[in-house]
Amino acid sequence: MNKDDKNKTKMERTASYYLLVFLFIFLLNWFIIPKMLQNQVQLSTYKDFLENVEAGNVKFVEIQDEEIRYQIEKDGRNYFYKTGFMDDPEIINKLMEKNVEFTKIIPEKPNLFLGIILSYILPIIIFTMIGRRLFSRMDGRIGASGLNIGSGKAAKIYEPDKDKKTFEDVAGQEEAKESLMEIIDYLNNPKKYEEIGAQCPKGVLLVGPPGTGKTLMAKAVAGEAEVPFFSISGSEFVEMFVGRGAAKVRDLFDQASKHAPCIVFIDEIDTIGKKRDSSFTSNDEREQTLNQLLTEMDGFESNKGVIILAATNRPDVLDPALLRPGRFDRHVNMELPDLKGRIEILKVHLRKVKTEGEIDYNFVSRMTAGASGAQVANIVNEAALRAVRTGRSAVTTDDLVESIETVIAGQQKKNTVLSPKEKEVVAYHEIGHALVAAMQTGSAPVEKITIIPRTSGALGYTMQVEPDEKFLMTKTDAIQKIEVLCGGRAAEEVVFDCITTGAANDIEKATKLAREMVTKYGMSDKFGMMSLETSSNQYLGGDSSVTCSSETRKLIDEEVLKIIKDAQESARNILTENRDKMDRAARFLIEKETITGKEFMEAIRDE
Repeated sequence: MNKDDKNKTKMERTASYYLLVFLFIFLLNWFIIPKMLQNQVQLSTYKDFLENVEAGNVKFVEIQDEEIRYQIEKDGRNYFYKTGFMDDPEIINKLMEKNVEFTKIIPEKPNLFLGIILSYILPIIIFTMIGRRLFSRMDGRIGASGLNIGSGKAAKIYEPDKDKKTFEDVAGQEEAKESLMEIIDYLNNPKKYEEIGAQCPKGVLLVGPPGTGKTLMAKAVAGEAEVPFFSISGSEFVEMFVGRGAAKVRDLFDQASKHAPCIVFIDEIDTIGKKRDSSFTSNDEREQTLNQLLTEMDGFESNKGVIILAATNRPDVLDPALLRPGRFDRHVNMELPDLKGRIEILKVHLRKVKTEGEIDYNFVSRMTAGASGAQVANIVNEAALRAVRTGRSAVTTDDLVESIETVIAGQQKKNTVLSPKEKEVVAYHEIGHALVAAMQTGSAPVEKITIIPRTSGALGYTMQVEPDEKFLMTKTDAIQKIEVLCGGRAAEEVVFDCITTGAANDIEKATKLAREMVTKYGMSDKFGMMSLETSSNQYLGGDSSVTCSSETRKLIDEEVLKIIKDAQESARNILTENRDKMDRAARFLIEKETITGKEFMEAIRDE
């Protein structure tokens, strides 16, 4: 930052400071002090006034045209009162009898000198002291708390020897590590790149779903390079006062260059980096902050050894100017880990806890398909807590399996007791899911069935675990999944000739998958490979919006309904043909309440 910019920033701060002083003095004089002065004189009734005169408590009286004001002395302190004027000719005689001085003016307001001190001098002194303290913190020096940016909150600093993270602490993101190794090598050997004329990327954007370890990866890069690591959130740039965010950006780049080589990490950069459109105004604080960030990155020399890392899970909303080469030159995707990645993540987090026996990493990782690194860490922690609750000092595979069930379906509700009839309905519902899956070819094996209620609201559930990691789903796979989801309701219809509310979650999942088959995956005979909806926020749930006419939407609904009805009819036929097996397995589940996949297969095996 040059001298003119610093002077301009200082003038902006000074102007904001004096504006605050003016507003405070205005509020003090027009609202606070008058209210305090009004409370000095208290209202009273004429009867109280006469009683105080008779008792000899009144010292002074001022009689006016519409009111009477008087002073009472109690416990060595003076109190002032006023009451309405009454046409009482005897009042003068009563005051004379009690030797009360009257017509003496009782002051309602404090003296002028005290008012000037309270209204003007004291606020200026207070704000001057606060202002000096405030400006002393805006020198841009790095203290024990971290990197001071403008007048706002200090960024967190992680020194190389403290809170050090390395790539050993990050698992399941091997591709991201390879993309960042070049950044580390540049920070350690900048001359090697300068000799050939190569420049390191100015900025690296980490993109991925929540919980995939973007912040941890940034810390690991700093740890591997053994350079300071500054962390600040995008929301900390935006404040109420216009221009404050831009000032913070200027200070950030100015101070980062003074402490090179280093890494500056901006988390949730989409807070300030959203696309500029007609909804923005020229005075919008976020737009000014974004413009300043773009300007600073343009004028920032990459050979200074400062790397800007940023993270977001909403890359689709970022401004194109922020993503062009010369600013954030490199994009590193951090996707959800695959089976091998989840095994490595599990091992990393299990280092921190005591384990007992042989941990089945493969089985536990297969149960956590689609989980992020943060979710795996939470599962390990839940397993450790369960071990403590059961009075053990080490974690086992059973603890990990139970913790996965706790995360998915919630804890067991031990106080909830189902009636015999409801217990039977739930048992047949869950066996319906499992039996349809068992009778299919290529469906994921059933691992566990339980009818113990959970805190999530589920009265039971059936767990299937894929033997291998799957990255593609065929049309047959999708239809079979819908048939399994329809199995619970089909069992209710076959056995009890009625339906219950227990299939609510199954219906929601089946409808969603059937609609995706039609609108997104091109698995409909009627529409083929026609795209009927678009998705946004792919890392935050993937909000979808239909891109077709109202007439086509009606046809989509009809196609979705046909898929679900066919699947339900198929599930009903499977259960009807295997009614004996379903009855045996249901009776066994009612007796045990929880059975494994192996026990289920033994129960339905033909004798």
